Amino acid sequence: METESKMKRRGAGLLVALAVLLVTAAAGFLAGRWWMMERYPMLKDPAFANLDYTYREIMSDYLYGADSSELIHGAAKGMTASLRDPYSAYYAGEEGKEYVQRYDDHIVGIGVEIREEDGEFVVTSAYKGAPADEAGIRKDDVIVAVDGVSMKGKTMQELVSRTRGEVGTKVTITIRRDGLTEPFDVTLVREEIPVTTVYAEMLDDGIGKVQITRFAEGTGKEFGKAVDELLAQGMRGLLLDLRSNPGGLLSSTLEVASRLIPKDKVILEVVYKDEKRRITYTSTQSKAWDKPITVLIDESSASSAEVLAAALRDSAGAKLVGMKTFGKGVVQTFRPLKDGSVLKLTESEWVTPSGGRINKVGIEPHVEVGLPEYASLPVLPTDEVLKVGSLGQDVRTAERMLEAVGYDPGEPEGIYDERTAAAVERFQRDERLTPTGTISGRTAFKLMDRLRTKLKEEDPQLKEAVRTLRGMIEGK
Repeated sequence: METESKMKRRGAGLLVALAVLLVTAAAGFLAGRWWMMERYPMLKDPAFANLDYTYREIMSDYLYGADSSELIHGAAKGMTASLRDPYSAYYAGEEGKEYVQRYDDHIVGIGVEIREEDGEFVVTSAYKGAPADEAGIRKDDVIVAVDGVSMKGKTMQELVSRTRGEVGTKVTITIRRDGLTEPFDVTLVREEIPVTTVYAEMLDDGIGKVQITRFAEGTGKEFGKAVDELLAQGMRGLLLDLRSNPGGLLSSTLEVASRLIPKDKVILEVVYKDEKRRITYTSTQSKAWDKPITVLIDESSASSAEVLAAALRDSAGAKLVGMKTFGKGVVQTFRPLKDGSVLKLTESEWVTPSGGRINKVGIEPHVEVGLPEYASLPVLPTDEVLKVGSLGQDVRTAERMLEAVGYDPGEPEGIYDERTAAAVERFQRDERLTPTGTISGRTAFKLMDRLRTKLKEEDPQLKEAVRTLRGMIEGK
């Protein structure tokens, strides 16, 4: 039997042990809390309690129920939206995967270009050698269903999502074709389809014209191949068309610049937050370039297109022709996350070789040349019918288009009258369309196509760029 003194000593020991445990637990809690605060800084912000409360209340009490992942993705979208930066964004899940694919040098699909017309999806062209081409799908075929799912009422994005997929997988397309009484099915095997961003042709007098539509993963290699082919044909000067180029990957831009700018000359400088960090990118040219260069730019030349135009101007003596550029002088990085989501964040600003900053300013051409007024007309709706009695901006646009391609509708006042209808009928007969005197679907598309053809034939900016380059070739 224990003595009273022993029991007292044991009780005291238990109290000490309990105190030690409590102190240890408290210390562990505080250490854990400190670690959490350091690991997740937003926990320090009082507003985080509001976020946590909102999340818990929605998940607990919202009448219609909510998806936890969607709420969290929505919060991330809200964070980037609060920056009020048009170039920073959060793309959730599949959106992120689609965003990254924009910069791939290939897509996986069936290889068709499609336009939306009267709520239907019409094939504009099939890429040569692609599954659609091999299966006989052709221009003006209408895609009415994919894998048995009707495309009526669907968006272009929904159609694209259904036709794309994994290499080697099958997809069944239901086609309606003029002249056939019933739609028919075509089963295709998806393949990798190269994405072309560089188009080249030899003009008169040894002028090689290269158009870059955007800077994707394979643009540098495409450009190198195009230039080599033009040089083999006797190119004397390069006309680089960057009009309507929205930019893209900086790495591809540097590849193109290094082909044309002398080794070790500056292409651009990138300046980070608070200007504490700067990176200067210089040309890594391995083969000397000795041809004069003219660059076509316009109001839609942006970002990487502006980087290249400024670099060629400052470091390669190129002449710029066209209109002042868009003025996007900031650089974004995109960070893929484990679930496919992407955070795109503005992290730096770029500076031209001459030290200029162009964000919200743009780059001025050496020779300013605009386009005809009709080049800036808005797109006609293809899912509406314009007819006698119709009024408004769409009618005025149609009248100005008709006037531009040689069909007099009278004074463009936005009033669809009998004279307008007569002009439309003449246009329809010339285009071998049913002469209804109304504008919708096929007629609207053909009218816009004629306008594009006219602009391509006249193109005053291109003509001035050719004149400028000829002068450079001849040393004038």
